[in-house]
Amino acid sequence: MDIQYLLWLQELRGATGGLFDEFFNALSKFAVEILPFLPFVIFWGVDKKWGYIFMINQWFSEVINGLIKLTVCAYRPWIRSDLIEPAGDSKVAATGYSFPSGHTKTATTVYGSIIEWQMDKRKKICILCGALILLTAFSRNFLGVHTPQDVLVAMIESIIIICAVAAVYKKVEGNEKVIDILTLVGLIFIVVSLVYVHFKSYPMDYDASGNLLVDPQKMMNDFFKACGAFVGFLVGSFIERHYIHYEIPVGSKNLPLLVSIGFALTFAWKEWFAPATVVAAFGSHWGHFIARFIMIAFVMCIWPIVIKRESN
Repeated sequence: MDIQYLLWLQELRGATGGLFDEFFNALSKFAVEILPFLPFVIFWGVDKKWGYIFMINQWFSEVINGLIKLTVCAYRPWIRSDLIEPAGDSKVAATGYSFPSGHTKTATTVYGSIIEWQMDKRKKICILCGALILLTAFSRNFLGVHTPQDVLVAMIESIIIICAVAAVYKKVEGNEKVIDILTLVGLIFIVVSLVYVHFKSYPMDYDASGNLLVDPQKMMNDFFKACGAFVGFLVGSFIERHYIHYEIPVGSKNLPLLVSIGFALTFAWKEWFAPATVVAAFGSHWGHFIARFIMIAFVMCIWPIVIKRESN
């Protein structure tokens, strides 16, 4: 039924002459290329507490999503059926195994965090974010890169994580000793997860020409990125809480410019500098891990110091 549904959407794309392809492709790209930087902006210049919550939701869910992907090892729709032809270049951004959807997970996590944050203040923004979650999820089906179950589970997974993080954060807020213990637990969790992912078995299916259908090593790249980012957050938050004590310089005329520069630097690192330097030097697994660790450590430790100094 899932493949039949995707084929029906594929027929719809053809019947409309690809009229909506670029819109849904842009919506999907925004979810993974721009949206993950929003927590940095919130942390630096809007609300430090919620910046923390956004980043916990984002990077913890990224690790969990990667673990599920690498455990289930579900093939993409076009591998399962030769009839599926993803729209445009959407196939290029469809990295990793299929289940659950990473794009949907990120959209639900970030937009969902906005809903949690603004629920009692700006209901129209919450409605818009809810619509964007559903549209992003549908875009993955419409483009032919994910099945309905891929996006449905990704949404459920993200909502559970948002609620769980909110409950834990409420209990431990202000208790540095407990937070430090949770930080250590998080680091141990990452080590165990990396060992599991490295040593578990993966499907090794070949086509008629003897070519491997899906290379498990390539499927691990996104997981190493997620682990690097989460470790960067855990270590960076420990340093920030104990030694930097960042407070947003509310009212500073330089703050908007400094936040914008920080956004530009992190985006440039992720898109251009990291692939050309760290990833090229250390390979697709540990290179991505180190690159994301550096990026999030910069967000948590380096740029707050710069903002504090330049705002004065």
